Amino acid sequence: MIGRWLGSRTNRVQRTSPLAAVPTPPSAGVLACRVLDPVNEPVRHAEFAVTDAMGRPVVSGGADPFGSFVTTVPAGEYRLAVSAEGYAPYRATTQVAEDSLASLGDVTLQVARPPELPAPGDWEIESAHSSIGFTARHIGMARIHGQFKSFAGVIRITEPLERSAMHVVIDAASIDTNMKMRDDHLRSADFLDVAKFPTLEFYSDRFVHKGGNRWAVTGALSLHGVTRTVTLDTEYLGLGNGMEGEVRAACRATTELHRDDFTVSWQTMLARGIAVVGPSIKVDLDVQVVRKA
Repeated sequence: MIGRWLGSRTNRVQRTSPLAAVPTPPSAGVLACRVLDPVNEPVRHAEFAVTDAMGRPVVSGGADPFGSFVTTVPAGEYRLAVSAEGYAPYRATTQVAEDSLASLGDVTLQVARPPELPAPGDWEIESAHSSIGFTARHIGMARIHGQFKSFAGVIRITEPLERSAMHVVIDAASIDTNMKMRDDHLRSADFLDVAKFPTLEFYSDRFVHKGGNRWAVTGALSLHGVTRTVTLDTEYLGLGNGMEGEVRAACRATTELHRDDFTVSWQTMLARGIAVVGPSIKVDLDVQVVRKA
């Protein structure tokens, strides 16, 4: 009986779909799509998100090396969103029937217009709408989330933008992880030693366009008396208007720091063999800048 059911089911899949190798549970079908660029090359870094008719997430993932995406979903109506760096997003609605293939075929993404860049001149960080946060692993399990609450910076925008420069100064004592005892320890000589090194500073004069709205901003970070080269993986979000109509530009950036690069260690804890904070710290920046008066 089981053999006849499996054989019958395999025959049904083979008749209705060329994807006989895709396992299809009862009451399910296969959703497929291939993403191409305007010259018919596969977009290998495309990302897919499938939601149901109510807008609830169902499945997501990336394209394979051929730009293809294949997934099995329960029979029903779905919305497919396709996104890729440097391209305008694509959206479609399709119906997936039981035991069948719903293929959207080849989808061609159109190149997105890059966001307008800020005008040449000096732009300063608007701290009320910006943040410098970090995440570190705590004793190998949980994660500590914190931020620096006091900082200032200026970006000198030039034409071309690749020749721009920026300088950011962070008040080391403004570190805040929402726990006074831990923050006092972070400020101590075991870690940031803010009495001896009151600021962290970042200076860059290397802006590299990576395509679309992605930039790499490489510069020198001085922390704990040590200077190292750091690259910010930056997403430029474009221009907008503030509450009073002033023009502002926004970006997000991330980087990863290694404590040992800056001779930062928990001296007391490590002497007892306890690794309180992991070796790397992820830094996340949300920045808005306005023209300097």
